[in-house]
Amino acid sequence: MKIGTVKEIKTHEYRVGLTPSCVKSYVSRGHRVMVETGAGISAGFEDEDYTAAGGILADRETIFRESEMIVKVKEPVPEEYGYLRKGQIIYTYLHLAASRELTDTLLGKKVKAVAYETIETADGSLPCLKPMSEIAGRLAVQEGAKYLEKTYGGRGVLLGGVPGVERGKVAIIGGGVVGTNACKIAVGMGAEVTILDINAKRLEYLDDIFSTRITTLYNTDYNLEKVLSQSDLVIGAVLLPGAKAPQIIKRGHLKLMKRGAVIVDVAVDQGGCVETTRPTTHEDPVFVVDNVVHYCVANMPGAVALSSTRALTSTTLPYGLLIAEAGIEEACRKSPALLKGLNIYDGTCVYPAVAQAFNLSYTPPERLLF
Repeated sequence: MKIGTVKEIKTHEYRVGLTPSCVKSYVSRGHRVMVETGAGISAGFEDEDYTAAGGILADRETIFRESEMIVKVKEPVPEEYGYLRKGQIIYTYLHLAASRELTDTLLGKKVKAVAYETIETADGSLPCLKPMSEIAGRLAVQEGAKYLEKTYGGRGVLLGGVPGVERGKVAIIGGGVVGTNACKIAVGMGAEVTILDINAKRLEYLDDIFSTRITTLYNTDYNLEKVLSQSDLVIGAVLLPGAKAPQIIKRGHLKLMKRGAVIVDVAVDQGGCVETTRPTTHEDPVFVVDNVVHYCVANMPGAVALSSTRALTSTTLPYGLLIAEAGIEEACRKSPALLKGLNIYDGTCVYPAVAQAFNLSYTPPERLLF
């Protein structure tokens, strides 16, 4: 198969879809891999590393025109829409439920779009989303701590406190992969941490692993309002795989919060779990609503591009190789997990949560491929 990866052009996105070792894996199996000149430099990979691995350097237009499969990190942006063509496989993060424009574009172009974030194994885990969720959860506390500083408009609170001064209070909404990793960092910094979730078994698990170092609460209206009123930093870590995130924190809740408190909405890629969320970039990461600082960067792991690229490609490579070896149709027949990653196929929406988000016609992928 002819495979290509291009330089990400989303603002301050430094990750790259393939590392030189990935290229070597594809090439060793007889595939042809093209890499846009300079695509990996910001992630720590030189052009010479790719050519040494057997990759071919080319320009963006050539790569899109000649590649049967495009491997990226972030969803295609409007500047790339014109390059897409019928039958081409797009293998990347898509987050379609948060973007009608992108969904309509992929449907209209009749591409075969596989979303990293909806590849799902039999046990319900999301192997290609997990590493970025781990990184985003850890970064959420790191960034939140920074924007709590008075110079950035925050309350001027040190999360770990100092002797004689109370510690900062962190609330984490959602106890999944993002929430658990955020909790690890917040506890490590010495903050007073509360996690809210609606899954009693998950709360029991978190209570077991963190013991008396955190407070776990069932996410009722009362508990949510109480915690929001007390917290200095709130981490939004809610996820419904492939679907638009539910808005847990409403505009009215902000009036309960302290002046200069910070919200980090990690769910922003899926529309956000805070009503006042809007996507921001690393270039201009925060805005203020009702005296509450909002950090809503839609590609948080891009800030640590080397770590993120290595973590991401280690999980996406096996599925990419399967697609390259067998073609998308046979690969999906062989791998139920990959089948769940298929969102758009030849002009048809084949992922139910995306269809539901925009009231689109939905066809089960099995009906088209089996």
